[in-house]
Amino acid sequence: MRMHCLLCLTCMLIGVLGVWGDEVKENRLAGEASPYLRQHASNPVDWYPWGDEAFRRAKKENKPIFLSVGYATCHWCHVMERESFMDAKVAAYLNAHFISVKLDREERPDVDKVYMTALQAMTGEGGGWPLNVFLTPDLKPFYAGTYFPPVGRAGRPGFMDVLTQLQSAWEHKQDQVVSSAGTLQQLLEQQVMHERGGEVVPPVRLVAAATSSLVDEGDHEQGGWGEGPKFPMPSHLSYLLRARGDDEHVLEFVEMSARKMAAGGIYDQLGGGFHRYAVDGEWLVPHFEKMLYDQAQLLDLYVDLYLVTKKEAYAGVARGIADYVLEVMQDDAGGFYCAEDAQSEGKEGKFYCWTELELKGILEPAEWAVIREYYGISEKGNFYDHSDPEALLGQNVLAVVREGAWLNSERRMTLAKAQEKMIEARGKRVRPKVDDKVLASWNGMMIGSLARAGLVLDEEGYRKAARRAYQFVEGQMWDGKQLRHRWWKGQLDKVEQAESYVMMLQASRMLYEIELDPKALDFACALADRLMEVFYDAEAGGFYESVDAEDILVRLKGDFDGALPSVSSVAAYELLKLGEITGHKAYVEAAEKTLKYYADTLERSPSALTGMLKALVFYHGKKQRLVLVDGEGGLRTFLNVSHGAFRPQLTVMGNQGAVGAFERSLQPVDGRAAAYLCEGMQCQLPVVDARRLWKGDEE
Repeated sequence: MRMHCLLCLTCMLIGVLGVWGDEVKENRLAGEASPYLRQHASNPVDWYPWGDEAFRRAKKENKPIFLSVGYATCHWCHVMERESFMDAKVAAYLNAHFISVKLDREERPDVDKVYMTALQAMTGEGGGWPLNVFLTPDLKPFYAGTYFPPVGRAGRPGFMDVLTQLQSAWEHKQDQVVSSAGTLQQLLEQQVMHERGGEVVPPVRLVAAATSSLVDEGDHEQGGWGEGPKFPMPSHLSYLLRARGDDEHVLEFVEMSARKMAAGGIYDQLGGGFHRYAVDGEWLVPHFEKMLYDQAQLLDLYVDLYLVTKKEAYAGVARGIADYVLEVMQDDAGGFYCAEDAQSEGKEGKFYCWTELELKGILEPAEWAVIREYYGISEKGNFYDHSDPEALLGQNVLAVVREGAWLNSERRMTLAKAQEKMIEARGKRVRPKVDDKVLASWNGMMIGSLARAGLVLDEEGYRKAARRAYQFVEGQMWDGKQLRHRWWKGQLDKVEQAESYVMMLQASRMLYEIELDPKALDFACALADRLMEVFYDAEAGGFYESVDAEDILVRLKGDFDGALPSVSSVAAYELLKLGEITGHKAYVEAAEKTLKYYADTLERSPSALTGMLKALVFYHGKKQRLVLVDGEGGLRTFLNVSHGAFRPQLTVMGNQGAVGAFERSLQPVDGRAAAYLCEGMQCQLPVVDARRLWKGDEE
């Protein structure tokens, strides 16, 4: 019923709105911290950053707001800037008739969420970036789209046509436009209010149903889901690992997907790390940007697969991700950067692709022969940037096409020598720019993944880097009460984002389980308490993704685990884990109420919330707590053994700090470090020899 109403509203809006030399001085965006905003500082458009100054002018002059949302490594954002925002005619029209506002979606994910939801409501389709939304002066959306070409093509209206139609509608039919915008706002509010949650936590049967559905819907030839564009979907794959039970077919699908991704062009075969997604269904040609949150989630996935299978290939991919992040994406101060661009020298993929002629010029004949076969190099190439009429032809994205018996020991050595030469040659190219702002949320994701990878893969450098980033966020972005979302060169923003709290809660909890530092547990509890104070809906359940602020039109709760898991999904899982460690019932009750709130969504579309399903698996599963008590001999071996297998229902903890009273009562054995494996209030006899801790465990 709601979708029908939204489509009717779209029709009504379309009826109202109709069918779809000189040196430039820097504008207001030049002084902003966001790299994305600074990219637009030389546009002739009279840009404002999101804020009161723009809103006041819009009201004073009774002009609609043109809100353009993107991020620094967004390919189509770059394209639209070149085509439209640098065009003097377009800029003059915008400056005369609109108040133009630029927003970095990574700095304000809460604002982006509101208007992306509005776009989806208007069109009935998914969105993307750049997100271009036209607002009334009181911030209500009345028209929205993504990329607009300068002139209409392929069913997309030209940007100037859109501007002139909307300006005419605002001038001649303003009352109807404002009324339609108000109706859309009401529908968005109802989207939050209509679900009040169920009476019980969703049953465990949903897990089996969701697992079966996900595997059935998967691509059993190439892995993953869909025909293209194809995204890695680490949330889906990680959930399947936890929910598979004894079903080997599920593990086979996850492994096949992971192998195909790692062999494809979506994985940087020379430098490590994953690109954002593949434009095709075979993981061959990627959209070349590299996002920190993708590296974090995929690092976790490949470490999990290594633990499940003990196959070194997965450990190798995990190391490739971690090494890339440490080489390119960590600031000297310790925090991790957001992303690396898809473009260099104005061309997407130029840094990563190769021509046959280039490779013949740097490799010996035997090396060239192996590289040609291994990566399937051809004179024609396999990549062409259709958005760039001046793109070079004959470019090859590196993807593994020959393995198995063909790659014998002799060819493997030749391959390694050739790859070293290619890495050296690539290092002389112009590298894509890095978005060097630091987000607490994405850092939280990377900190936990990297610390765990360091322990599991015995890479102390990873753990040290994770600890540095953790100390940076805690020291620079947390004031003891509030966690700031963005840092850039010493500048902090002034907003709180729910995603920062839940992701840093995750990082602190994971670090605690790895190191048993009571201070990490204290920080996790402080973050959880603030999260519940500001973002938790105590009446209905679930977590809002924004604070209650004047520039937020509607406070939304996430209902989809996409590129990033929703706040409520992460919160449900982390509060359950924190409840296990601390015994604090309020954390568990909030998690249970959140699961109840999403019961209807999980029944209708479980694959939309695989992060929430991960929490449901943990909730219904047989939970164990391993309490490690320090003493003679220390705990390092116990920690290594405990984290050295895939045990998703296990929580590792100590007997110091904010743990439950029962755990604090546990003592060493004759002065020696001891491990107590507990379920509820029942514990097995303590073990002092780590080798005996999991003796007989089939894992």
